[in-house]
Amino acid sequence: MAKLSNHEVAIVMVPLPAQGHLNQLLHLTRLISAYHLPLHFAGTTVHLRQAKTRVQGWDPLSKSNVKFDEFPIPNYETPPPNPNSTTKFPSQLMPSFHATCHLRHPISSLLQELARNYKRVIVIYDSLIAWVLQDAPSIPNVECYSFRSISAFAIHTWDKNSITPEFSEYSRVQKEYREIVNSGDLFNSCYEIEGLYLDLQAKEKSASHKQWAIGPLNPVKLCDKKNSRKSHKCIDWLDKQEPNSVIFVSFGTTTSLSDEEIKELAIGLEKSEQKFIWVLREADKGDIFNGESRKVELPEGYEERVEKRGLIVRDWAPQLEILGHVSTGGFISHCGWNSCMESISMGVPIVAWPMHSDQPRNAILVTEVLKIGVVLKDWAKRDELVSSIEVEKCVKRLMDSKEGDEIRQRAMVLSKSVVDGGGSSKEMDSFIAHITR
Repeated sequence: MAKLSNHEVAIVMVPLPAQGHLNQLLHLTRLISAYHLPLHFAGTTVHLRQAKTRVQGWDPLSKSNVKFDEFPIPNYETPPPNPNSTTKFPSQLMPSFHATCHLRHPISSLLQELARNYKRVIVIYDSLIAWVLQDAPSIPNVECYSFRSISAFAIHTWDKNSITPEFSEYSRVQKEYREIVNSGDLFNSCYEIEGLYLDLQAKEKSASHKQWAIGPLNPVKLCDKKNSRKSHKCIDWLDKQEPNSVIFVSFGTTTSLSDEEIKELAIGLEKSEQKFIWVLREADKGDIFNGESRKVELPEGYEERVEKRGLIVRDWAPQLEILGHVSTGGFISHCGWNSCMESISMGVPIVAWPMHSDQPRNAILVTEVLKIGVVLKDWAKRDELVSSIEVEKCVKRLMDSKEGDEIRQRAMVLSKSVVDGGGSSKEMDSFIAHITR
């Protein structure tokens, strides 16, 4: 990577205020900071705090060339998640998405100020927050690049039944603004994972449209925990387990399980007789720092019964470190793209339980295309309860069978090709060369 000393170009990152989106753009900021360009990470005060509080694998405050531009916006209702909703889509986050319209003017002012001081200002914005950049085309030296936070496979094979009408309309509006401001697309992906679908995405665009597959964005080699901050209790627990003996259970930040679903999952994990770490949290509200969250109840006496081989984590857990630990041999996941990319880069196979949005398509990519996972919840049966028997069977299939060992081996081979292939770093060099031309 060539060191760029001239500060003729400044970069502004504009994330969507949801954890999976904040996290990916913050990781991208880390990668771009290595090119020594002035960087701005712009968003609402509360969501920038959220991004910095939860980041894993590095310290965002240690990077001197990243400036966090925090903008207060008017208060808005942040309803709690509904674990008993007929759909798993996180409708409680929609007020946060709509409230981003208030970022238009402060971000426009930031771009105008930077445009006076730099030859070129590059904006990398989440594809679902394009409307805050509607003034950008009026500033001659500003270029905007859309960050696609989901897989090319999911974009190419989208299932409209995985979202709500409200979000569908919100997405349509963002697409209209995207078509006005966009100079190219960035993907948190790489050709080793979904080259065919990245090529198909490129073919659907005009010849002048550019795209770069620059993933995985998450750190693929984690820093030595002895030299970092105090390790989380689950890492200490994993240190005492055998290699590939633990299945990690986490459904991301947007999913609320009903009491009935939790009970069946709990019984299934217990009956599987496999070791597990289960992150049992309520889904995020629009403001994670405000108000109490529902405390999810487990069957009476459950934690005492499983304490020798199961660890229940009710707070924020370091997912990247858990997946990167030698004792972790599987991952029961909602198949959010962040989780998929982290799991793939760490060589951990997935038990797929998709919930909404791009997750059903990602589950197909993982289980049918890449063949590095097994299906627990079939999307075609999304309205049916997953039984404890299905959980038990699926966990044993991955963690205690010859087939499971073969799937794990494929996951490790894919991880090596992704981490060692170097394709994404070449793509990043290409993108930086383009914006600093």
